[in-house]
Amino acid sequence: MDFAEIVKTRRAANFFDPNKPVPKKTIRELVEMAAQSPSSYNLQPWSLMILEDPDDKARLRKLAFDQPKITDAPVVFMVLGDRNAWKEGDKSFEMNFAEMVKSGMPEANKTGLAKTMVSLYGASQDHMQAFAVKNAGFFGMSLMYAAKSLGLESHPMDGFDHNGVKKEFNIPENYWIPLIMSIGYFDESKEYPAPKWRKSFEDIVVSF
Repeated sequence: MDFAEIVKTRRAANFFDPNKPVPKKTIRELVEMAAQSPSSYNLQPWSLMILEDPDDKARLRKLAFDQPKITDAPVVFMVLGDRNAWKEGDKSFEMNFAEMVKSGMPEANKTGLAKTMVSLYGASQDHMQAFAVKNAGFFGMSLMYAAKSLGLESHPMDGFDHNGVKKEFNIPENYWIPLIMSIGYFDESKEYPAPKWRKSFEDIVVSF
């Protein structure tokens, strides 16, 4: 399946086959494909919780408007955006800087880079939130395209009690959850979703 076909045929599937598990090697392949997503300064400020246990999915479903696709799907991803990944001393910052040094950046540039991160991403709570959410969004979309390329369906959701989910799953305060996502094989006994309307080129392109 080429990329144009993946884009045109991907749907937010409501019906998953609960009796067809996704192999762990496929989950790993999917995540590793999505990990190639671009990110601000390559900081990759995303993490992923993978729920496969029925009890865990049931706990999540109670906090997500009782959506059946959460428990029907064999896998549920919780995409987490890290609001602190730009900070000097944070694991993401330090790992990224180490790779920069390997590529030739002088160690002495670290202080200047840290100041740049503060000005770009740490200037306010809004900046930190935008940093986390936009980058996790890149990763989330890549997860959906990667899933489709592997013969899987997905459904992204933002209909859930954010604070309730964080508390229930002990998610640290530095993370925001832009979306949760059901992943699995489509239930062939159901009707496949029809394409929904999309804005045209003329609707999208603006000038002011």
